[in-house]
Amino acid sequence: MKKQKVAIVTDGASSLTPAMGKEYGLDVAPVYVTFNGETYLSGVNLDAAEFYRLLRANKKLPTTAQPTAQDFIDIYTKLAEDVDEIVTVVISHHMSATLQSALMAQEQFKTVPVHVVDSESVTLGLGMMAIAAARAAAQGQDAQQVVQLLEKIKQSMNVIFTVETLEYLQKGGRIGGATAFLGSALSIKPILYIKNGRIEPLERVRTRKRAIARLLELVEEKVGASEAHFAVLHCEADVEARELGEQVKAKFNCAELVIAEAGPVIGTHAGPGTLGLGFYPVPGV
Repeated sequence: MKKQKVAIVTDGASSLTPAMGKEYGLDVAPVYVTFNGETYLSGVNLDAAEFYRLLRANKKLPTTAQPTAQDFIDIYTKLAEDVDEIVTVVISHHMSATLQSALMAQEQFKTVPVHVVDSESVTLGLGMMAIAAARAAAQGQDAQQVVQLLEKIKQSMNVIFTVETLEYLQKGGRIGGATAFLGSALSIKPILYIKNGRIEPLERVRTRKRAIARLLELVEEKVGASEAHFAVLHCEADVEARELGEQVKAKFNCAELVIAEAGPVIGTHAGPGTLGLGFYPVPGV
């Protein structure tokens, strides 16, 4: 069997657990989550169900911390036995210091070359980029080709989502201009999106049903009949996520559909009931 040239690494803000990473042929550096002084590793000893249980049970939001440089080095050390180069794609530097950790690890690790890409995204926007990179690496592309692909996808990646309640946005206070929605009637359902690596407000509608319908309309405006890759992200909204996935498959030219629960980085600040879509057109030749 031919040795794969390139390994792909991402971080837990991708909403990919280590188990999902294994499924897609990539490695995930978990995010640290601390509730009341007790620290967990997302996707390792803190699964989504337990995270949201703790989130509801605690009045104070948890803190999240990026993987350390050593966390990345530990992963690289294991991978370097089998590959020639490593490509790491991480959460937007506007939302986390993960990029700094990855760059420190890149500087310190000398066994094989490491390339670091800022996704300028989060949750399944980042996750889909990592999956695309892993697919390209498995097909034999070298690190330079994988990085070029990631930069291309970055330019056309879209992540849009709605939240069930404004409570967590208000508590967290870390979601850019989304604070513009605070003070609105509680019935307002904001639609948010990733813009230039930050979470920003896009629109507000009156009902949950309308918000979900509007997500699909926004996809239609962006991709039309073009073939595209899709992901459905959710926070404790599994049934709605699967229904939304079925609608995506029915309405659009769907090259790929990933459904996953958003991890602590989004879950902490958007809260249970968050539902959204990541999508990008199939890259041209």
